[in-house]
Amino acid sequence: MPIPANHSKPVRQSAKEKAFNQIQEWIIDGTLQPGEKLNDTELAHALGSSRTPVRESLQLLEVQGFVKMYPGKGTEVTEIQREAINDLLPPLAALQSLSAELAIDHITADQLKQLDAINERFAQLISSNNAYAALKVDEEFHQVIIDISKNAYIKSIVENLQAHVRRHFFHNSIILAERSIEEHKAIIKFMRDRNKDKVAVIMKENWLRTLEDF
Repeated sequence: MPIPANHSKPVRQSAKEKAFNQIQEWIIDGTLQPGEKLNDTELAHALGSSRTPVRESLQLLEVQGFVKMYPGKGTEVTEIQREAINDLLPPLAALQSLSAELAIDHITADQLKQLDAINERFAQLISSNNAYAALKVDEEFHQVIIDISKNAYIKSIVENLQAHVRRHFFHNSIILAERSIEEHKAIIKFMRDRNKDKVAVIMKENWLRTLEDF
């Protein structure tokens, strides 16, 4: 089970949070492959922690569908079901659409500028064919809007769905289209104009079009 030694180490996190975030990221980016058996001792050594937070994080990852634990036999990374993307994107699109509507009541001029800047970075990555980095920046764009919406329930659900979507995008080599750049610009415009109806429509289209392309 090859695990890189030079992974980023987040600060101000509990051992359990650190283990959860890093193992989840390894599963998402393919460092830990679907069907791979996981050894909690090896993971603990790689993370510089004890086995307890690793075991606790694996239990949470099982609840979220990233691993499967077999009592007395071990733990495996779950397989990727290609068709599952059809179940993931529609609810995510609906929640992202709602978050954009709610965010309009709170968004500031500085936050609109922040979204503009993020979309510029996104456009640069798209033009340089850096697909995975573009996906991360796209996620950042939408996360800012979710944070602005100030709805903890949406944030929690989207966080889980988004992690699965990121894994599907990576393993199925899904590349975000250039149209996403213009859709982001439209989202920002409608938020600036305080137009909830239009921002809800374009946000949903932004996500569901990816499903059509897939």
